[in-house]
Amino acid sequence: MRSGSPRIPDRVRRRLAPWLFLLPATAYLLLFLGYPVVKTLVMSFQQYTATTFYTGSAPFAGLRNYAKVLSSDLFWPTVLTTVVFTAASLLGQFVLGLALALFFRRRFPLGGVLRSLLLLPWLLPLVVSGTTWRWMLDTDSGVVNRVLRDLHLVSSGVPWLTGTDEALVSVILVNVWVGIPFNTALLYSGLQDIPAPLYEAARLDGAGRTATFRHITWPLLRPVAGVVLVLGAVYTVKVFDLVLVVTGGGPAGATETLATRSYALSFEQFEFGRGAATGNLLILVSLGFAYVHLRARRRALNS
Repeated sequence: MRSGSPRIPDRVRRRLAPWLFLLPATAYLLLFLGYPVVKTLVMSFQQYTATTFYTGSAPFAGLRNYAKVLSSDLFWPTVLTTVVFTAASLLGQFVLGLALALFFRRRFPLGGVLRSLLLLPWLLPLVVSGTTWRWMLDTDSGVVNRVLRDLHLVSSGVPWLTGTDEALVSVILVNVWVGIPFNTALLYSGLQDIPAPLYEAARLDGAGRTATFRHITWPLLRPVAGVVLVLGAVYTVKVFDLVLVVTGGGPAGATETLATRSYALSFEQFEFGRGAATGNLLILVSLGFAYVHLRARRRALNS
């Protein structure tokens, strides 16, 4: 009789198989998502500076990093800029995305090609998009000001990137341009799931486009719209690379958001503890958006 390793019963193997399939994904999430989150949380309670890399010492600071962040003169203006940037971006992306989704719902020649081309702004790296728009919005040599001057709409170049008011408008417009394809794709897929017989019945009853949209399209599209808005809010509130490339958070902090503020504290001022604290506040804001959506979703399902 040959000796060997004990045979695992079939019942045990069937129970272990699902967990073994989940093991690689779980390890990835813990290593590349879980560890950074925990490390950032720990750093926010430490006096973690550039000297820590040499000495290895990061004294416990308690809530002092959060107190310094919240009491800073730059914090609340940064919060206001983040709110304005997020709200305006969401409004522009959603309205234009919904309009394009309704437009592409109609069948016309080259409709599929145009939908594919619409995804290009979303597929391009944000650094590439930001660099391109920075060149286009340049006050002296930018193509936008050149077109406006040729059309005699302005006499001199508009300071898109150097004016405190114009710079915020510029980064909002660029972010809207980047986010429109995402909104259009999800809303278009939601429109495709609406049964066509409902529209046929509405036409037979004499309902116009406005009434059809109000009583059929929007109620059935609302769950998808909620997901689009929450995902857009979570994504927009942490936009960093686009703002950094286009304006660098300037001029005079006019376009600095919580994300760019966290970066500046960590990698420009080397106050990693305060930068981590700001990043954690940003995570709380994102979780707040997700919580509000889940509560609204649950209330809608129970009603």
